[in-house]
Amino acid sequence: MPNAQFAVYAFLLEIAAWFGGDTLGDHADAHLLWYLVLHGAASLLLASFAILLLPPALTRPRRPVMLLLAGCSYAVPVLGFLGVLGGIFILRGYRAGPPSPSFESVELPDFDPHQHTPGGFRQSGLRAFLSNASAPTASRMGALVALQYVSGRVATPLLRDVLADPSEDIRLLAYGMLDNQEKRINQAIDEELGKFGTCQGEAATPAQRPTMLAAARRLSDLYWELIYQHLVQGDLRRHALAESLKYCRIVLRHEPYDAALMLRHGRLLHANSQLEDAAEAYYKALALGLPATRVLPYLAELRFDQGAHADARRLMNDLSIWAALPRLHPVIQYWNPQ
Repeated sequence: MPNAQFAVYAFLLEIAAWFGGDTLGDHADAHLLWYLVLHGAASLLLASFAILLLPPALTRPRRPVMLLLAGCSYAVPVLGFLGVLGGIFILRGYRAGPPSPSFESVELPDFDPHQHTPGGFRQSGLRAFLSNASAPTASRMGALVALQYVSGRVATPLLRDVLADPSEDIRLLAYGMLDNQEKRINQAIDEELGKFGTCQGEAATPAQRPTMLAAARRLSDLYWELIYQHLVQGDLRRHALAESLKYCRIVLRHEPYDAALMLRHGRLLHANSQLEDAAEAYYKALALGLPATRVLPYLAELRFDQGAHADARRLMNDLSIWAALPRLHPVIQYWNPQ
């Protein structure tokens, strides 16, 4: 055992501190001074012995540790001395387990594209950012990629705006995203056309009629989606409008009481500039039980297109009871400023 003489000397000094003062007679102060000096020397020797037995990790910084051991022994007579001896042997035999790592690997959660993150780009801010040619290209491309989680009606105009961007990477990415959206809808149209053709179209037998009507309804929806998302323009838009109107009328011939489809019929006629027929379809949708909040805004828009501004104001005034709805509130407030 290293420097065991320290322990022996400490033990002898501690014995002398307790019993060696008898030679001093009846002088109490001398007895106390004798004890304090010898007990302090014994505590220092004990600390010098103990620090050699402790594991190296527990002896740094060295001087404060020695003072702590000596202080414990000095402050508590006898028990402090024994406590320090017992403690160093316990610590010497103690084996700590492996230290736990500071960081642990955890599996990333699944990304939810429908989760809304506060503080994201608004449409106006995103348009300005994408058109800012001095912004870092990587950041602008990241903003473009984020548009895949935005409604197509909002995203498509933004993508078309950057088709003339000075950066070739931005142009190619925007073109590719637009092309993918259009291809996805056109592929679905091809599938539904196959189903519609399999049923011999309008000449379908009674057994085939449900499948034919479902395909026609889906075709009307898909062609309308091309128009609604601004994916087609010019002649392609006119073609999509005519096809959506054709399949919508096929379904209405067999299901004339479908209020939602009647509204679609009115919107298609409206987009095709057949305003009187569109107004008739809108009123039919109302008569079939469709809520006024879904029909009157389109009817007011139609009256505005016809120049009947008084009728447009009256129709918007009829919607004033729904002014709390966030999508209708700004329009109603515009027409009814009071």
